[in-house]
Amino acid sequence: MLSNITKDELIKIRAIADLQFGKGCGQILFPEEVMVIRSKRTGKIKNIYHNGKLLATLRTNDGYLALSIEGAKRLILALPYPKYRVCVKDEAIEFLKKGRNLFSKHVLICDEEIRPGEEVIIVDSKGNVIAVGKSLLSGREMMRFKNGIAVKVRSGVDEEN
Repeated sequence: MLSNITKDELIKIRAIADLQFGKGCGQILFPEEVMVIRSKRTGKIKNIYHNGKLLATLRTNDGYLALSIEGAKRLILALPYPKYRVCVKDEAIEFLKKGRNLFSKHVLICDEEIRPGEEVIIVDSKGNVIAVGKSLLSGREMMRFKNGIAVKVRSGVDEEN
């Protein structure tokens, strides 16, 4: 059930976003009016919503954010290109929209500073968000490898609509 967020909790999730994605990203990702779903067992924040749309999930294993498509769309407005982005070839777009994993051979260009395990935003050549997921390779490896999974996709735009 959606509930209001306290000022301290808003400061905390914004600080996590700033740490994870860069200074100022927390403010852009999470406006004042965000609502949350809490764990029934612990009462801790699980999901963060704005206007009924999921922005991010607070991961329990490491305390970082897992972006939704809506959260990714907000975040790329704040991030300079190509920060945290993986741009893909046209032939892979339809598969990625359905939530399929991204293979290295389909990477066109990406942020070379991406590290394995980081949250990434998959975009087409026009910069439109296609999917979100977790990188399995570094940005340099994504650009150089010709086989293997580069990003484990969590959700594609066709799945969330």
